[in-house]
Amino acid sequence: MTNRTSLAALTLALTALGAQPSAAGATTVSSPSVSWKSCPTYSDEVIRSLGVTQDHVANFRTLMKRLECGTVSAPLNHDDPGGPKIDIAVTRLAASDEDHRLGTVAILPGGPGGSGYLDPILRAALRNDEMAELNERYDIIGFDPRGVGYSTKVICEPGPRGPDKPGPLTKESARKIYDAQVAANLKCANSDPDFLRQLTTDTVARDLDRVRTALGDRTLNLLGFSWGTYLGAAYRSLFPMHTGRVFLDSPAPPWTRFDRHIEESAAAVERNFGRMATWLARREAIYGLGTTATQVREQVVKLVTTYDKNPKTYTDLPQPIDGSAVANLAGRNSTEWARAGKALSELRTANATTAPPTVKELLGAQMRAPLPGTPEMTNMTMNWAVTCNEDGSRPSFDTAWHDYQRLQKRLPATGRSWGTTALCSGWPLPVRQATLKRNGGSLVLAAHLYEYMSVYDWALQTRRVIGGTVYKVADDVHVSTTKVPECAAEVVKYFETGRIDAGCPGLKPAS
Repeated sequence: MTNRTSLAALTLALTALGAQPSAAGATTVSSPSVSWKSCPTYSDEVIRSLGVTQDHVANFRTLMKRLECGTVSAPLNHDDPGGPKIDIAVTRLAASDEDHRLGTVAILPGGPGGSGYLDPILRAALRNDEMAELNERYDIIGFDPRGVGYSTKVICEPGPRGPDKPGPLTKESARKIYDAQVAANLKCANSDPDFLRQLTTDTVARDLDRVRTALGDRTLNLLGFSWGTYLGAAYRSLFPMHTGRVFLDSPAPPWTRFDRHIEESAAAVERNFGRMATWLARREAIYGLGTTATQVREQVVKLVTTYDKNPKTYTDLPQPIDGSAVANLAGRNSTEWARAGKALSELRTANATTAPPTVKELLGAQMRAPLPGTPEMTNMTMNWAVTCNEDGSRPSFDTAWHDYQRLQKRLPATGRSWGTTALCSGWPLPVRQATLKRNGGSLVLAAHLYEYMSVYDWALQTRRVIGGTVYKVADDVHVSTTKVPECAAEVVKYFETGRIDAGCPGLKPAS
């Protein structure tokens, strides 16, 4: 493995860390370095489980031969640099055109809790021809945030999964779930509080800057997805002098209240269902749900009510179908409208002991244990801890129950697919929110007009806090920008030139 750290870069790194030239009695701060090692090997079956199609398995293996893998040591607590250390797993796909190299792009994964270890391959070089071009003149960096994958992590037992019986959520059942969640939060947080309290966005941003220093880069360009957009905003705020061009796809909001997150996301799902209802009404001959959006909405609300009153159990589905399952179908994005519409149509007349085919296809998937040797792609303990460490709501039961009832009344078609706002109730560790600041660096916020996982207005809110340019993607699909060739070409052009157009079409509804 090669390491580009030069004497000049090392001097720069020491200066950035606040180190002074050694002298008698002076305290020195060691510069981080990458401990390079062999990359993991994966079977064809594991590679396919990562979403790689069979015709790209050989390409994946070729790219793995180019990938460099290692770890960077970081303080468990950045305020105690001399204290316990953890490992941050990092990967690098070096620029293929070394003579015309422009710098380094770090890919910031979603989550929190998402792995970014293989992102140089999965999100860049292997995604499409357009994204592959990014690696011609840029090194692509991936990493597992602390708490995830090949980096140092801990595992907590998961909290409650939901009601123990189908049908509407009763206050009694909600209270049991709430109490179980509080108990789970206390148990998890107290299992390793020194580590878990350090699972925050700012801490991960500081880890990333150690990776930058270890690699010998004066600046990092950032390509962030979902939660990675919040991480990118935090990194840019903490280290403006070390931040180059930043492209953030599906921006997170500039706040971290879990109750507000659910409220605004749920409202966006119901709004987008209006678009779905219009689409289905234009195809009444296929779906039979009504000739107007109003009629389609009435049919779906009726189905929610019907299946809540009389949930149906099918022999080939793991869970009964109730109103929450119907609402789940109504809340799908446009790439799934055709199948979701078919499933809703099937539920109108279903009376067999086995599930209708499209219902089974969309609602019958069961969680399967990962294949041996599969890298961890999501760590739910990290997701849990970051969310709760930064959540300022942590509501009482009465508040959470009131919020849930209000949401059900306001969102009759899709509201049943949401739970309460009590995920972080009883979490005992202090609230530590990220540092967000405005600066003049280059920043693009790719906002999707109709999506709900990252509501369009959140990009506008984020721009008001940290600046930047909003790039409009005319779809409802989370982090789709680099998946669409036309849009991906714009992303690559931005990193090469600093210029970008006003927006792109995004993904279109499946017909």
